Amino acid sequence: MRLAPGAVIGIIGGGQLGRMSAMAAARLGYLTHIFSPEVFGPAAQVAAYNTVADYTDQAALRRFAEAVDVVTFEFENIPAESLTLLASLRPVRPGPGVLAVSQDRLLEKQFLNDAGIATAPWVAVHDEAALVAAVAGLGLPAVLKTTRLGYDGKGQAMLRAPGDLAGAFAGLAPKPLVLEGFVDFAAEISVMVARGVDGAIVAFDAVENKHKQHILDLTYAPAPLPLDLLEEAGAIARTVAERLDLVGLLGVEMFVTSTGGLLVNEIAPRPHNSGHWTIDACGCSQFEMHIRAVAGLPLPPAVRHSDAVMKNLVGPEDMALWPEIMAAPGLIAHHYGKTEARPGRKMGHFTRLFPKGGLPGAFGIEDAIRLG
Repeated sequence: MRLAPGAVIGIIGGGQLGRMSAMAAARLGYLTHIFSPEVFGPAAQVAAYNTVADYTDQAALRRFAEAVDVVTFEFENIPAESLTLLASLRPVRPGPGVLAVSQDRLLEKQFLNDAGIATAPWVAVHDEAALVAAVAGLGLPAVLKTTRLGYDGKGQAMLRAPGDLAGAFAGLAPKPLVLEGFVDFAAEISVMVARGVDGAIVAFDAVENKHKQHILDLTYAPAPLPLDLLEEAGAIARTVAERLDLVGLLGVEMFVTSTGGLLVNEIAPRPHNSGHWTIDACGCSQFEMHIRAVAGLPLPPAVRHSDAVMKNLVGPEDMALWPEIMAAPGLIAHHYGKTEARPGRKMGHFTRLFPKGGLPGAFGIEDAIRLG
């Protein structure tokens, strides 16, 4: 069923992804209703309606469902029971089954492997003895991760020596955990893929991501890598979307190994930080594509009219540069409406466009986004 203009799209979560989704919805004639515990957060600032309640408040969830035509979400750390309740009352896109896979690393990795998609080697870890056995099998270094609630480097520990095991196991929660073999990767890339109610799929170009202190710093669109590898990455993302029976948007993060192989690291069934460049470099951004899929609209081709570099603005140090960013020619600034610039907090981003096919090398990019 295709939603008519004036319909209300409910968004669970009140952060910047919800904000930019709500702005895209407004362009298409839709109203948005934000459900979040945060009072007047980034998404609520640009939405028509706002419910402030805990994600487990069943009465509030029922009232929210009655006030919207369809439900989506902007982050994965939602109680499964809450999304299941909403799905009994309104269409939820992506569905609870997709969320269940994406919010549990063990389910996610098993799903990917069952679909024939390669990941880093991994072992479930339920107790310290299992960790010792897993390390004996995978070797060191390795990465120990929580199966839930981890993001931006949180919820994980690098194991380099046998003496690291006990402290890492004790310090990570909730359990069980998952041990991943260390990947000697040459690059980190991601693909944003959308799938409609009718099963139609479109994928944006694969991009390369550079991190700083485990937080995304720069995204290069397109990734400066061989075309056949980028096409393979797009095919993998499409396969994941199909196997999930996704309706909505999905970010697929991958490692490019030193030998040129591809390993899927994580999936995220929502708009993704590494897709922000699409707002300025594509006729239809990742956020509009997500809203189109959720609303049952046709999905246009996911093509870019320009090459682009996106830079995240994180914490007080980056936001101190905001006046310079606003004055710099060629930089397209996006502020998320957050009032407190805490260390490690994503506050905004800017994009620099280049002619299609004209993305410069690393030094040229550095010159193009240099401030001061």
